[in-house]
Amino acid sequence: MNVRSVNFWARKGETMDKDARALAIAKKLHALENTSRAWDLKLEGAGEGWARCSMIIRDDMLNGLGTAHGGVIFALADTAFAWTCNSHNVRTFAQNASISFLSPGKAGEKLTAEAREETRGERTGVYIVRVTGEDGRVVAIFQGLARTAGGAVIEEDENG
Repeated sequence: MNVRSVNFWARKGETMDKDARALAIAKKLHALENTSRAWDLKLEGAGEGWARCSMIIRDDMLNGLGTAHGGVIFALADTAFAWTCNSHNVRTFAQNASISFLSPGKAGEKLTAEAREETRGERTGVYIVRVTGEDGRVVAIFQGLARTAGGAVIEEDENG
């Protein structure tokens, strides 16, 4: 089944495929998130079942030991997770999340989070997010469990 919906970023009446719809959802959520603006978080890409975002670690994002604060890394991963679990255009929220920190992020470094849908059932889904440094090393692995709440994230095309 090919799902088509209205692209609220495009002209009235245009339709899009599943990946374009997922990107439109990520763009909408990104535009509405205050943390994204405060931390200059960048949307790098999204499609159905995946999303990628990044941020540059600033001095005000460092912990007392001079490395990227775990909460900042978690927020980056959580954002990619949110865009991914909402990519099917059903309002979805985190039910549980955990993160394993494997390597420190450094001041001035670009960290990238890429989320992938591992499995999705009727109401729940499991997602894995890899946070990597500029050199390709894995900084953290995030696992999220999501639960749908119902309702659309963006309006569906009622004409077809």
